[in-house]
Amino acid sequence: MAAKFEIYKDKKGEFRFRLIAANGQVIANSEGYKTKAACLKGIESVKQNAPKTDIVEV
Repeated sequence: MAAKFEIYKDKKGEFRFRLIAANGQVIANSEGYKTKAACLKGIESVKQNAPKTDIVEV
């Protein structure tokens, strides 16, 4: 099984996504989006930007 994004509606009726690792663990949760289209754009942003992201220890 590969990692996957799940889209769902929260209690407020907003769309959110979570990134699920291949082992079934949730490794990321999104903010709430008013529309499904905006949520899908959020997923695309993560897909495009994650490989270029630096790791910063705080």
